[in-house]
Amino acid sequence: MSFVLVFVDVQDNFLEGAAAVPGAGPLRAELAALLERARSSGAPVVHVLNDGAQGEVDEPFGEGWQPTFPAREDEPVFRKTDPDAFTSPGLAEALAVTGARGLVLAGFQSESCISATGRRALGEGYRVVLAQGAHGTFPGEGAGAAERAAAVERELRADGIEVSPARQIEFR
Repeated sequence: MSFVLVFVDVQDNFLEGAAAVPGAGPLRAELAALLERARSSGAPVVHVLNDGAQGEVDEPFGEGWQPTFPAREDEPVFRKTDPDAFTSPGLAEALAVTGARGLVLAGFQSESCISATGRRALGEGYRVVLAQGAHGTFPGEGAGAAERAAAVERELRADGIEVSPARQIEFR
């Protein structure tokens, strides 16, 4: 089965500066390695950027809004204002054109955009793999960032989404 790498909200506001997610350095390395494997294998790559409100760190075209890993010319970029990336105009059609029936998800925030996009993709009939170690979030609700990401992995696995260490994911 062929897979598309879907980078969700891999933007500077999550990986740069004092407000970055905990573990931003290792997350950046995992994301970069995953992206390189997808690109070198010829797998399609899709980028989805979050458009935050005016004054937010992800305000469109602001410093934090920029993608951490710029898209190549053949990699479509979509924008969203909702946690579910499938609300981005044209995303579903772009995925369909690839002919792939599998999606590898990576990016931010685990409990919000990654979770919503993964569940929607599953509902759309895709085989979904969450790249463990290549998604992240912030501490909250009495738990650290790593604990929250792990909890999301357990929830998504229970819903039928595969969770695989990012380093073990191969694209065909």
